[in-house]
Amino acid sequence: MITIKNELGKKTAKWLLLLVLLIFGLSAVGCGGSDSVSKDDGTTNGSDKPKLVMADITWDSVQVHNRVVGFILQHGYGYPEPEYTFGDTMPLLQGMARGDVDITMEVWQDNYAEPWNEIVKSGSVIDLGSIYPDAPQGWYIPTYMIKGDPERGIEPMAPDLKSVFDLPRYWELFKDPEVPTKGRFHNSPPGWMVTDINEAKFKTYGLEETFNLFSTGSDSALSASMVSAYEKGEAWVGYNWEPNWVMGQLDMTMLEEPPYDPEVYNDPDNRGCAYPAAQVLKGVHVDVQTSAPEAFDLVSKYETTLEQNNDFLSYMSENNVDTQAAAIYFLKTYPEIWKAWVPEDVAQKVEQALEEVN
Repeated sequence: MITIKNELGKKTAKWLLLLVLLIFGLSAVGCGGSDSVSKDDGTTNGSDKPKLVMADITWDSVQVHNRVVGFILQHGYGYPEPEYTFGDTMPLLQGMARGDVDITMEVWQDNYAEPWNEIVKSGSVIDLGSIYPDAPQGWYIPTYMIKGDPERGIEPMAPDLKSVFDLPRYWELFKDPEVPTKGRFHNSPPGWMVTDINEAKFKTYGLEETFNLFSTGSDSALSASMVSAYEKGEAWVGYNWEPNWVMGQLDMTMLEEPPYDPEVYNDPDNRGCAYPAAQVLKGVHVDVQTSAPEAFDLVSKYETTLEQNNDFLSYMSENNVDTQAAAIYFLKTYPEIWKAWVPEDVAQKVEQALEEVN
């Protein structure tokens, strides 16, 4: 009997231990699953603050801006870390109209004028203005071609090259290795709207006899051709835009074109004038104004310069880092900029969080 009682006691003890562990485990899950759990940095996920969704469009600058906003909201205001939803502009704009996406930090309005104007007019999205001054685009050459570069021992190659109409006189400087009887103009990638526009400009400016319109295949190939020529001190001409990491690293000069004329520019058989400066806007779903007023205020005040954008994009490229690291670089490099967007107590919390980031 003593043996039986001992065995029963052991079994009872095991069941009691399992019961205690089960209760403890459920308690831990209940605490850990709450949005109000405290975090190591002193902020909270804040069950009273929504988890916002940001449009993580498919280029670097907008993704950096998203993470700057996300860092400030999380560490300065105690919001949960935002959800960064990756995708193309149109599907994400449609998501904003439905309320599935809360914030977009870059909409190139000229490229999406109709859908953007439609969702703003409907009242589902609020246009909060430009994120940086109108973005330039056009045809560029290295500045050393005009002015030289004494530090690199480069003499001016084409001191009078200022306009697209000057290119035929200097075609031999840009000789195409595949078509040596003509110069090479580096066009934007196939499928881009500007590629067709450049083709029309090319004909309008009468460059077909002296230049070959070369397809670079991708934006990375376009940038690579630019960097390769620049590092060798060679001639290069082609399309580019700002903000862009390559424009942050290289000293380039835009060639002059006739002043922008909407009638000329919108004629697909002409296009013979300067590009309009692209307006790049930011916006939020209408509900953000009441559900996340601090986020609404932050995005409203958020504004940068082209130089700052070129700088952090160049930092990304030179250091081979991701967009989160570039956002931290921006916050640490330009405190006088972002502090103007937030109250002093919020700025202090953000600075404290930045000190903990390597």
